[in-house]
Amino acid sequence: MKAVVYRGPKSVAVEDRPDPTIQSPTDAVIRLTTTNICGSDLHMYEGRTSVEEGKVLGHENMGVVEAVGDGVDRIRVGDRVSVPFNIACGTCRNCQTGWTSFCLRANPTEGMDGAAYGYANMGPYDGGQAEFLRVPWADVNLLTLPEGTEHEDDFTMLSDVFPTGWHGVELSGFQVGDRVAVFGGGPVGLMAAHSAVIRGASEVYVVDKEPDRLRLAEGYGAVPVDFSAGDPVEQLMQLTGGRGVDRGVDAVGYQAHDGTGDEHPELVLDNLAQVVRATGGLGVVGVYMPEDPGASGDLAKEGRIPWQFGTFFTKGQLMGTGQAPVKRYNRQLRDLITTGKANPGAIVSHHLSLDEAVEGYQHFDDRDPGWTKVLLHPAGV
Repeated sequence: MKAVVYRGPKSVAVEDRPDPTIQSPTDAVIRLTTTNICGSDLHMYEGRTSVEEGKVLGHENMGVVEAVGDGVDRIRVGDRVSVPFNIACGTCRNCQTGWTSFCLRANPTEGMDGAAYGYANMGPYDGGQAEFLRVPWADVNLLTLPEGTEHEDDFTMLSDVFPTGWHGVELSGFQVGDRVAVFGGGPVGLMAAHSAVIRGASEVYVVDKEPDRLRLAEGYGAVPVDFSAGDPVEQLMQLTGGRGVDRGVDAVGYQAHDGTGDEHPELVLDNLAQVVRATGGLGVVGVYMPEDPGASGDLAKEGRIPWQFGTFFTKGQLMGTGQAPVKRYNRQLRDLITTGKANPGAIVSHHLSLDEAVEGYQHFDDRDPGWTKVLLHPAGV
């Protein structure tokens, strides 16, 4: 099969790899119909993780079941399915309490709870930017979808960015009527804004500097805030009459940049501590790494990020962090899509064949105008 393989910083290649097979009775093999390039993939693409050369990338996957093991009894060959980026056993303590993103059995990497497809430190699993994908514990991990091809762009967001955006709002302690500020207008940030609107926020603000992202945010009912035009905290305080917001979502993470392009890993956390009201909440779903050898400062290289914790403490704010447990949300989000209440596919800008993945990575990483979300189709466009 063809697959997108990591070959070093700023280098991926489409190569031939052996087709995956059933290795355990609980496995399934999926024929991919759509697989996405995620903003998190860019951390690896830019050489800012410990991902090994030769890794098949891709954790945002959907397709049709081609084969199942003898121990699979819920999923059938021919089912159209969404594949959560989390790989979960379904039976460990964390899985049974709903935290499939921190499965205790799926990842043999020392010190890491939680596994994923095609990602640094998340286990030995190949990703789905390929023609086929092996899915362990298929009955646990696969979400069935309506037959056919309807809502393909929407459903492909169920593997990661839509649940992750929803999770960011959830982690913030959101309540109906809250004002919400989302920092980062990439796919996850846009999904956080979409989620907050769906859940009944009184006002939603999206902070970014890219015009195409800010237009998409406005299309989802959020107020765009261009941080290249001035201090986003000052802008948000003015927009809220000096009150600040009730909840904030960090959809940027450790590679945050200021308006001049300089990197400051603490930037979004500082801004949120200032703009979220006393006793408000922060949901942090932007990625932060235990180590970042590519960071500009020595502390950040060790995963230590000095930020305005004193402000956070003094204001009595709360914070939730970490990767989204996709299974906690994906069924409900699927149904919001099928009933017309949610349209996450509106962020899609490009449909490419798998052979065009190299081009897709380059444009998406360069933040070229209009390249907001890239979908790859192994069978062709």
